[in-house]
Amino acid sequence: MLPTSKKHKQLQHNALASQKEKHQGIANDEHLHAHQCHDHSHRGHEHSHQHASEHSDAHCAHDHAHTTQDSSLVELTAGQRFHWIIQGMDCPSCAGKIENAVKKLPAVRQVKVLFTTEKLVVDADIDIRASVEQAVKQAGFAIKEVDSASKRLPTDNHWKTFAPILILAAFMLVSWGVAKINAPAGQIAFIITTLIGLYPVATKALKLIRSGTPFAIETLMSVAAIGALFIDATAEAAMVILLFKLGEILESYAAGRARRGVSALMALVPDQALLIKEGKKKTIPAADLRPGDIIEIAPGARLPTDAELLSPFASFDESALTGESVPVERQQGEKVAAGCLSVDRAVQMKVISEPGHNAIDRILQLIEEAEERRAPIERFIDRFSRIYTPLIILFSALVVLIPPLFLAGSWETWIYRGLTLLLIGCPCALVISTPAAITSALAAATRRGALIKGGAALEQLGAVTTIALDKTGTLTEGKPQVTEIEPVENISTETLLTLAGAVESGSHHPLAKAILQAAESKNVTVVEAEHRKALAGIGVEGQLAGQKILVAAPGRLPENTLSEKWIQRVTELEEAGKTAVAVTQNGQFIGLIAMQDTLRQDAIAAIRLLKKQGVDAVMLTGDNPRAAAAIAGQLGIDYRASLLPEDKVTAVTALNKKHCTMMVGDGINDAPAMKAASIGVAMGSGTDVALETADAALTHNRLTGLAEIIALSRTTHYNIRQNITIALGLKAIFLITSLLGITGLWMAVLADSGATALVTANAVRLLRVKSQKP
Repeated sequence: MLPTSKKHKQLQHNALASQKEKHQGIANDEHLHAHQCHDHSHRGHEHSHQHASEHSDAHCAHDHAHTTQDSSLVELTAGQRFHWIIQGMDCPSCAGKIENAVKKLPAVRQVKVLFTTEKLVVDADIDIRASVEQAVKQAGFAIKEVDSASKRLPTDNHWKTFAPILILAAFMLVSWGVAKINAPAGQIAFIITTLIGLYPVATKALKLIRSGTPFAIETLMSVAAIGALFIDATAEAAMVILLFKLGEILESYAAGRARRGVSALMALVPDQALLIKEGKKKTIPAADLRPGDIIEIAPGARLPTDAELLSPFASFDESALTGESVPVERQQGEKVAAGCLSVDRAVQMKVISEPGHNAIDRILQLIEEAEERRAPIERFIDRFSRIYTPLIILFSALVVLIPPLFLAGSWETWIYRGLTLLLIGCPCALVISTPAAITSALAAATRRGALIKGGAALEQLGAVTTIALDKTGTLTEGKPQVTEIEPVENISTETLLTLAGAVESGSHHPLAKAILQAAESKNVTVVEAEHRKALAGIGVEGQLAGQKILVAAPGRLPENTLSEKWIQRVTELEEAGKTAVAVTQNGQFIGLIAMQDTLRQDAIAAIRLLKKQGVDAVMLTGDNPRAAAAIAGQLGIDYRASLLPEDKVTAVTALNKKHCTMMVGDGINDAPAMKAASIGVAMGSGTDVALETADAALTHNRLTGLAEIIALSRTTHYNIRQNITIALGLKAIFLITSLLGITGLWMAVLADSGATALVTANAVRLLRVKSQKP
């Protein structure tokens, strides 16, 4: 566990300021470049600003390697932040027990237990590590320092897990055998067996009562077992404890399944790396790697960090992060995420991420943040379970007292039935019904290359009836190619490309890239223009050899700049689905350059799947209406064209008034519209900017993933309703049968354990939900 130094607030402020400048810079760039009436992400600008921000954050990471990863989880409320790993949590209610115990410490400002990653995060102004560790141990849980080098979850000790129930079962068999030979001796044997099994349960119950959790399941079991001993139901008292231990193992299994995806993600990143320095190779801990280090990855080995390929080319298996089973061919200079596997050769790579900030770390951070964004139904069940147990206890007390006092009932009979009802008050199956399903669904989504930020976003996805999609980079590849170069008379093609390339040089905008690539393919030398600047709503201009060069959308040029002939030509190009830009020299029109983007291969299939789900789609683009109409016509969807970022917000807001709307985009320029929608989904490889902005992200760039996550959300909601029905239905049945005396103590515990097992098994089915076919 690593405390955050007191200067963390200032460092955090600097990082946030850098982030704010990044967003503001990008937003301004987008607005200025909107003159081209195109809906393209400034990926290059985005990356450059992002790199600056990451560099700023990196200093914070360097000083507080493990702290920064959690800084976005909850706002730092004190001078220091501490981290631990907790062992022994079998269900989400255990997290609440630990929080209650730690909150009682006077110096604690904030406490959060992350059930999925078994992490305890505490904010305080002073070093309270010893106090926190003592409080957690007194509550009955094991606590360990975080291993900042590997961050691996501690492995379970199977003998420690199964030994208590095996020993107790052996004592039960011996007691049963003794009872067959000698009944009084058998009674004593069952009492001894009960007390042996009850000791750790009652001890934990007392600890939880002292730490502020009086209505824990351990308390209910202790009262029921002791009460059964007093009315001579010794065999049933022993059976209650045995079945309770079995129920704990079932819950532990459920928790293990919930965490399996997290453990698998952690296992993707090796602890060691082969560093190449001054021609020598040395194995070092992966945590010691820093940006700029050169490492070698052996065939079949995984990347310990995000890195840039230095070798000419290599194939990588990225399935663990994207869900794509086919290896991806990467060229020199391309970036590869941590956890990807080098398929066929040893490769050299340059580290580009700070410790704690690689792709896997960001995904783990999202998983932790997801616990903060719980689904409304999950919050309701949590509130309901808090009043459910005290009500059942009150009802049990009334069942014990009213019949003997007012109806001449037998005390022994009604105490027994009251104790049985007490066990029905165990909320385990109900509490785990929703988080088990949501965790399984989030894990299933991650396997398919979709990151969903918590239960709230998952639930909202299922309600979507309309999807608004950005065009460039979302519906299309975002890599336009120059299709026509049409200069006026007396101007050569090469001259037109030279002048256009001069003002676009250095830009990372997709259209600028297309022009520069065309110039390169024709061996045209491009010299960067001087005094380059973007003119809001008009175009990009610069000076070359004393000449003022402007590249702009034809519709943004002064009146009479284009002749009727050229205006007609622009119309023809746009009707063909192409984007045209005009080039002027000292205000004189000198030619057109037309470019065309291509639809993603799965765009048509994705729209078809969405329509089958009853979801309508509309395309929002800054491109001209005719080019937009051509793309929308191929897809068979509605469209809105010539939109600036603020126009997209207006369009999404209008849609949201009538429909539950999802906004899908590929960059920060779509962020305002994503926020305006009911839910925002980012396309792309999961960049920081996209993940910060959106409620979900498709890391595999596959549009059919939209229909998959909507279907998964709807299936999950149905699964949750089934789980709640199972949990409450069994409770209701055994409530009636217990009152009538049909079922007893051990059946009540078995029903609770059985409900937990059924709910868990039902939730785990979500991991095997099949993808939809178009």
